[in-house]
Amino acid sequence: MMSWLPRQAVVVPIDFSDDSFASLATANEMVDDPTHLHVVYVLPHLEPMDPGVIWQTINDADRSAHAHKALQEELASRGCEGMKIVIRFGNPGHEIARYAKEIDAGLVVLATHGQTGLKHLLLGSVAERVVRLAHCPVLVLKH
Repeated sequence: MMSWLPRQAVVVPIDFSDDSFASLATANEMVDDPTHLHVVYVLPHLEPMDPGVIWQTINDADRSAHAHKALQEELASRGCEGMKIVIRFGNPGHEIARYAKEIDAGLVVLATHGQTGLKHLLLGSVAERVVRLAHCPVLVLKH
């Protein structure tokens, strides 16, 4: 299949949900080479009062390595090889948009979980934030 984005980077945020992996499959169909896909997983910052921080049993380097390994194994189990895995820390919407700008991505493809009402109001929507902040087009998929 000839892609409409043959040489541009495509950012695909993953939260380990089935919807996010379905979005990855869709993004993979849009590129001629899976190395153009940048799979991004965003971890929250540790709070200073978290027990693991207080007792110095957890740190960002270990969390990042663990997340990278888990994502690598999940992608391999789904036959998704050759994609760049990126682990970031912070607010998911901001970090996804920031990373897309850093690499001058041509597209962000992400899933929405379709939350409405109070839950959406309290939690906000990562997809909505990415759409607002991204410098490039954003394809939001509801599965």
